[in-house]
Amino acid sequence: MSTLAGKKILLGVTGSIAAYKSALLIRLLVKSGAEVQVLMTQAAKDFITPLTLATLAKRPVFSEFTSSGGQGEGQWNNHVELALWADLMVIAPASAHTLAKLAHGFCDDLLSAVYLSAKCPVFLAPAMDLDMYRHPSTLDNLRRLESFGNRLIQAEHGELASGLVGEGRLAEPEHIVADLERHFAHRPIFRHKQVLITAGPTQEPIDPVRFISNHSSGKMGYAIARAFAQAGADVTLVSGPSVQPLPDPAIRRISVHSAQQMYEATAAEFSKAQIVVLAAAVADYTPLHPEEQKIKKKESVFALEMTKTIDIAATLGQQKRPDQITVGFALETNNELDNAVSKLRAKNFDLIVLNSLRDPGAGFGHDTNKITVIDKDERIYEFELKSKDKVAADLLNLVQEQLSMV
Repeated sequence: MSTLAGKKILLGVTGSIAAYKSALLIRLLVKSGAEVQVLMTQAAKDFITPLTLATLAKRPVFSEFTSSGGQGEGQWNNHVELALWADLMVIAPASAHTLAKLAHGFCDDLLSAVYLSAKCPVFLAPAMDLDMYRHPSTLDNLRRLESFGNRLIQAEHGELASGLVGEGRLAEPEHIVADLERHFAHRPIFRHKQVLITAGPTQEPIDPVRFISNHSSGKMGYAIARAFAQAGADVTLVSGPSVQPLPDPAIRRISVHSAQQMYEATAAEFSKAQIVVLAAAVADYTPLHPEEQKIKKKESVFALEMTKTIDIAATLGQQKRPDQITVGFALETNNELDNAVSKLRAKNFDLIVLNSLRDPGAGFGHDTNKITVIDKDERIYEFELKSKDKVAADLLNLVQEQLSMV
């Protein structure tokens, strides 16, 4: 479930060509379970109609202090009540003109009046042409607005309406939603904690066109990375080959292929991390002598000599500091609990997450998972089948308990 579920969001839309993206932003917010009240400036109506945004938000759009009533009587759109109603206000796109007004307290329309009355967090997502965005007056206004406690959603680099390429492009709606989700998911205990996560399979080369791998999709590791990022942690994700999109724009992803590459990338980051979650499905064996040329089909029987890969969890477990928390995964098909406890001890984990392939809907490829977690004192926590995002939230809670004891 999104952290936006049930939240009341004021969305300010201003006069920018990027206003067309507000339609998608509203759709994503509503899909996340948020209530959205749209406020438009008069200039915004030149770029997108109030009817479009009202239809998507399922609420009337306000742009004036009064609206015509059904009997011709005026209805006051109380800017103070609107400001008090909201859990969060986001202005996207925020034009150079609107940023200048808000930075200096000008109040000549409903949007600026609501902004000045807001006691909730306010997010600003600028959108304008490259030279406007770089102009000293705009940069000064942005600094001034941030000094008031407003949160800035940085403009992105890309092609602009003028044909120029550079900064000034409105952040993509998915990125804005991720920022808002991260705001509501923040936990002080995770703020700026360095978290290292591995995810996905590894691929061990046989020749230039073939490899040995497994069925891991990376979904579980990516869900865990998203949960930590939204909780305020600084996340590094070392990922084997996966089609999963980057789960949060704030996450730093390092892409690898083989078990050796995963070890090298993880080992290089290990000492910086306070929390390490080893969710990747790493190959236990790799071909001893990969061929440089494609192997031709000749013999009816083909033997492949294999050698053990480095045990990443065991190696890092020997280097683990007392202030570090490490979490491992065990995917088992038999003697599940005994095997998981043995792995917990041997690899110096604080927590181990047990999956059984015998549980329907759990394991590789599914959007759901069913886990049992064992801590270093061998206490057992059993969870029902649920989405991998909710599994990640459960794991986050257990890590938080461990962190409070360090």
